[in-house]
Amino acid sequence: MAHVFVGLLKDKPYENAFLYDMSGKKFRQVLWGDWLSLADDADLQPKGLKNNSKWVWVRWAWGDPDPAKRQLLKIKREFTSSARPLEIIFVDVGIGDGAVLISPERETAEGEPAEAGEERILVIDAGKEDHMRKFLDGRFKAYREGFNFHAAILSHPDSDHYNGFGRILSTEKITFKRLYHNGIVELNSDKGLSRLGGTRSGPGGVTDYLQKIVPDDATMRSLFAPSENRKNRYASVIGKGIAKNNVGEFRMLGVNLGAKEDGRTWLPEFAPSSRRPYTIEVLGPWVEYPFGPDNPSLRVFDKDLGKTKNGHSVLLRLQFGHFSVFFGGDLNRPAEMFLLQQYAGLAEWPSSKAERDAMVEAATQRLSSDVMKSCHHGSSDVTDEFIRAVRPAAFVISSGDQDANYVHPRPDLLGRLGKLGLGDSPVLLSTELQRSTRDIDHRELVGKLTKEIEELAKCDAAAHAAANFEAERSKKLKALLKKFGELALPSVAVDGAIYVKTNGEMLITAFKKETQDPKSKWFYYAYTLTGEGTLKLIPREGEH
Repeated sequence: MAHVFVGLLKDKPYENAFLYDMSGKKFRQVLWGDWLSLADDADLQPKGLKNNSKWVWVRWAWGDPDPAKRQLLKIKREFTSSARPLEIIFVDVGIGDGAVLISPERETAEGEPAEAGEERILVIDAGKEDHMRKFLDGRFKAYREGFNFHAAILSHPDSDHYNGFGRILSTEKITFKRLYHNGIVELNSDKGLSRLGGTRSGPGGVTDYLQKIVPDDATMRSLFAPSENRKNRYASVIGKGIAKNNVGEFRMLGVNLGAKEDGRTWLPEFAPSSRRPYTIEVLGPWVEYPFGPDNPSLRVFDKDLGKTKNGHSVLLRLQFGHFSVFFGGDLNRPAEMFLLQQYAGLAEWPSSKAERDAMVEAATQRLSSDVMKSCHHGSSDVTDEFIRAVRPAAFVISSGDQDANYVHPRPDLLGRLGKLGLGDSPVLLSTELQRSTRDIDHRELVGKLTKEIEELAKCDAAAHAAANFEAERSKKLKALLKKFGELALPSVAVDGAIYVKTNGEMLITAFKKETQDPKSKWFYYAYTLTGEGTLKLIPREGEH
């Protein structure tokens, strides 16, 4: 099917793109990279329409079973492009993390291998509930028609990152070529580090390491085979992927565990030698070998279960052209301190400010990124030094409203991000803050419904004898059912998903407005590069 994509005007990046109906009225705002199916002559000629130098006609809702919803719409030709940007959607999964990365390929360029033209879609964490499954179904029709994803990445075994995969892996219609993880698995429901298989002391007894690491596919399948008892949620999720046979390979990711090139570790098939315009480097977890070269190990942080499995999150750095994005998992203070020392080549944490500044400068050479998925949902348990080493101009925070235990994002953390980010006004984007909820008080409606039900139940003999009793009762029951439907309205009117799109030369960060008007749907920030090669926010002139 012939198609184009919505373009972005490089010299006027804040000029919005719209679809117009046949009368010339605005129908819908569209965003850079949106797919547009082109209308053909058979669509246009019966209506006396044709494309010209200014306008392009497209099909809207052409696959809808209701013909009345199908429309021919037009868009200004200057807002169309044959190329699309790389896209990252930080899905609003409530409490937890979940992102989808969509590569920009559609067609194979001359001289490239055939597979180079295939888009690659990565699902990086999936939240705790059903939000990611619903997003994938809405975006890709995954559950209705089936879909083959390139990879799932489970950054670490916390339920607000992995449990959503249980819903996704529950059907054979969805497959993943690989499921990457950080090598740590939850073996039981114990409270302490025994949940991860216990610990053992390293040489000299100075550092403790996890006893159990799962580096390969065979070990994962033997641990969580369908015949094994499901003793915890993690086992249940992985077991579904094995039972449904929709994961081609389970594989640990970490520094030195991936595709190794030029002294660095890359996500397999995303290394520089893959001949694509983008790369994905693996920056964590930092794997050690204290027990020999064939025994990858992960150290214990603060003798604590949560800090250890969070601190060894899979860390990724995407580079596309001039722009980069850092995926920070659930890093915490001890893990960040350890990683900074490794990337700066230090044996101990520096004691003086001058030494810490030098460490940050050294680590920046590997960690520096334009956009950062902030660590641990906006927790304040992070270091200023790590934020400075990444030095992003934009931060994305994924958190939920019902986070009673942790209160994320922390207000003091937001202040630190604004202070430490790059530029005069770093942009802070939060799925929780961007989310718009309905102002609904169900108590009043429940009271009214209770009263009406009681009145219906009190009908006396005279009312029953009335000729129109059944008709009136039916009418009242229908009205009651309609009001009951109001109780089922979702509390979220507009989800807080955050979209990052780049073609390597321009970048935008976008989210939906609180209004549900399709003609005013999107708000976004556009970025370009300074002469020094750093990210620069293009100001939105004349706006409040």
